[in-house]
Amino acid sequence: MRLGLDLGGTKIAGIVLDHSGQTRADARIASPRGDYAATLATSRALVARLEDEAGDRCSVGIGMPGAVSPATGLVKNANSTWLNGRPFVADLAAMLDRPIRAENDANCLAVSEAIDGAASGAEIVWAVILGTGVGSGIALRGRALSGRGRIAGEWGHNPLPRPRDDERPGPACYCGRTGCIETWLSGPGLAADHARRTGQCLPGEAIVAATRSGDPDAQATLALYVERLGRALAHVVNILDPDVIVIGGGLSRVPELLEALPGATAPHVFSDAFDTPIRASAHGDASGVRGAAWLWGR
Repeated sequence: MRLGLDLGGTKIAGIVLDHSGQTRADARIASPRGDYAATLATSRALVARLEDEAGDRCSVGIGMPGAVSPATGLVKNANSTWLNGRPFVADLAAMLDRPIRAENDANCLAVSEAIDGAASGAEIVWAVILGTGVGSGIALRGRALSGRGRIAGEWGHNPLPRPRDDERPGPACYCGRTGCIETWLSGPGLAADHARRTGQCLPGEAIVAATRSGDPDAQATLALYVERLGRALAHVVNILDPDVIVIGGGLSRVPELLEALPGATAPHVFSDAFDTPIRASAHGDASGVRGAAWLWGR
C-alpha cells in the first residue's frame, strides 16, 4: 500500500491507498508552524498512526510546499519558511528507515487528477492551485514533471502577463519581487484588489457571495480577477498546450469562475481555437495527498 503526506501551512494530511486507489486510512493534524523539529516529529507520528490503522508498512510519498534542491538536498522556495534550507526529506527518511519520494504539492495535485481524477488518462495535465497561494504542477502520462532544478510549474512567481499601466509594478510579494501572479490571483490577492478598488475589506468568500447577491463592486472585482486569470493561463497554454487544465484550491469551488475562464483565456491563446477543458479537481482537498501516495506509481 501507498502512504501519502501533504505538508500544508495549517495542517498535515495523510492517506493510505491500496493497489486500486481505495482509501484504507486517512487523518489530518494541525501543522506545528515555525517549528522544524516538531514538523518532523508530527510527520513521523502521522505515518505510524496511518500504518497502524491500515495494518501494513507502506511506501511513503510527500507533497510539500517548495521543492528539494538537487544541488543541495535542502528544501527551497517553501512558503512554510521553516522548512527552507533544511534536509527535511532526508531527515524524515532516516527517522522512518525507508526511502521517500517527494514532490511539490501542486505536482502531486496534477498526478492525482491525471491518474483517477478530473483528467484521468490525459497525457499532459496542468494543475493550478488557487488558494492562499498560487502554484501549479505538471503531470506527463501520470508522472510528475519536476524539471532539472525542481521548479517546473512554478507559475505563481512569474509576473502577470500583458500588464496594464495600472497593474505596474504590482503588489509586493513575499518572494521579494513585485507583480507576481500570486499577488493578483491568490485568495488574499483577490481580497487586496477589492480593498484597493472599493475600500471594502472582504475575504474572497464574501466577495463571491456579494457577487451572487448582485453587488456591482464585487461583480467588477470578480470579473477583473477572471480576466487576469485568463491572461495568466494562456501564457502557459502557449508553451505547454496541455490536454486538460485542472483547477484546485478554494477558488476552484466557484462555478462562475470556471464557466467564465475559457472565454477569458481564448483571446490570449496563439491558436485559431481554444477548446482545452478547464475542470475543477475531482478529489478536492484530498487530491494533493492522494497524489503524494501515487508518487510510487500504480
